[in-house]
Amino acid sequence: MAVEMQNKNRMMVFKNKGKDQDEMRRRRNEVTVELRKHKRDETLQKRRNVPIPDSTDEEDMDKNLSKAYLEDLVLKATSSDPTIQLQAVQQARKLLSSDRNPPIDPLIESNILPVLVRCLEPHNDPTLQFEAAWALTNIASGTSAQTQAVINAGAVPYFLQLLLSGQQNVCEQAVWALGNIIGDGPIPRDYVIKLGVVQPLLQFIKPDIPISFLRNVTWVIVNLCRNKDPPPPKETIKELLPALKVLIHHSDINILVDTIWALSYLTDGGNDQIQMVIDSGVVPRVIPLLSHKEVKVQTAALRAVGNIVTGTDEQTQIVLNCDALSHFPNLLSHPKAKICKEAVWFLSNITAGNRLQVQAVIDAGLLPLIIRNLEKDDFQTQKEAAWAISNLTISGDREQVARLIHEGVIEPFCNLLVCKDAQVVQVVLDGINNMLKFAGAQAEQLANMIEECQGLDKIEALQGHENIDVYKLAYDIIEQYFSEEIDDTNLAPPIGDGAFEFDQTTSIPSEGFKF
Repeated sequence: MAVEMQNKNRMMVFKNKGKDQDEMRRRRNEVTVELRKHKRDETLQKRRNVPIPDSTDEEDMDKNLSKAYLEDLVLKATSSDPTIQLQAVQQARKLLSSDRNPPIDPLIESNILPVLVRCLEPHNDPTLQFEAAWALTNIASGTSAQTQAVINAGAVPYFLQLLLSGQQNVCEQAVWALGNIIGDGPIPRDYVIKLGVVQPLLQFIKPDIPISFLRNVTWVIVNLCRNKDPPPPKETIKELLPALKVLIHHSDINILVDTIWALSYLTDGGNDQIQMVIDSGVVPRVIPLLSHKEVKVQTAALRAVGNIVTGTDEQTQIVLNCDALSHFPNLLSHPKAKICKEAVWFLSNITAGNRLQVQAVIDAGLLPLIIRNLEKDDFQTQKEAAWAISNLTISGDREQVARLIHEGVIEPFCNLLVCKDAQVVQVVLDGINNMLKFAGAQAEQLANMIEECQGLDKIEALQGHENIDVYKLAYDIIEQYFSEEIDDTNLAPPIGDGAFEFDQTTSIPSEGFKF
């Protein structure tokens, strides 16, 4: 019993059995966040409506925006004379449509917001409603405080009413304004949802809608799908998914890209949301877009399906069943580093799955390409490749790990031991440790391969690493596999712990390394 416990402890310390599937999945979700860190959003959360100014507009924008001038503007905007009122509101809109530092705060301080909101009331002329909605749209495109000022002025219920206007330009401007408010974060998003934005918005998705209008509608849907803390209400997601399934067939690239990003935000919300997207039936349409001629379509599609394979093995299998891996030879050798990185990240999620999923990666001929990405100049890509390799050594069986070694992984893998990122170093050490564990009687042969590519020198150097986990693992590997004093029986994994029993007398075949 004592021997059994000792062997079990050794497996935990030396051989990475401590990492279960759930831990690997959590790791994948952390990487999902990391991949978004540098460029959080591919689509803008807020947009100002800035036309090409004519000479008159330029003159207006250059006026001295004194307090007296703004007070006079607000006064005229409340005039009982419709012409004077419209001209004043239009002037405010032009100031806010300036392409250079629009005076949002001075106009808010002038107390124009309540005036503009009153101009949205149903009894007003559509032209006045349109100009006021445009001005409020541009105020809501600013900071959170500026957006909140529009909300506090009571504009949202009026914008929702304007979605039913008979004037298309008024409807479209209301959609734009609501998109800016929804895009400010989960609290305003849920506030607008609660007031009933979804169904009126979805009514605009019809064949005769102008393309510019549909682009705005799609962008608002993206904002409704955004943010995870908290995610959109489940009922809202259920309402939006049929619309997204329609929009993903659209020929317009902008609409297509926004639609896929909306799906990527939904699949980034945990396994329940992943399942909702799968159940909508949209996944088989997304997979072919991995090979779309437009890079921005490929990027969005790769993110969406990459998020799905951070889910359960069953959810991952849905993606594999759609022949997703056939697109990866091109993605793994893509000229854009970002695509390569996310393609390898995707595969690290597959190699963290079950053995059949690992085998699917091997059968698709992707191991040499993953190994090649270990040697890329882009460190983020190397990092994801290291995870893909290390995950395979945990999830794979002895034949799969032997195939990995046969494909030439050892040298480029060991070369990453000198990188500055302690997490990557630990991932590589974990992978090396697992390979040696699987080798059994051939551990000495594998140890020689590691030594021949200066891997042993690098591992020895890591015994002085400042990270406690790194130096302990480096020490344990040397003690277990590179110390002549260690009894050879320790090289085989303990029997009864779910590991394979290896034939200790197996010789090394001349054609390469096999267990």
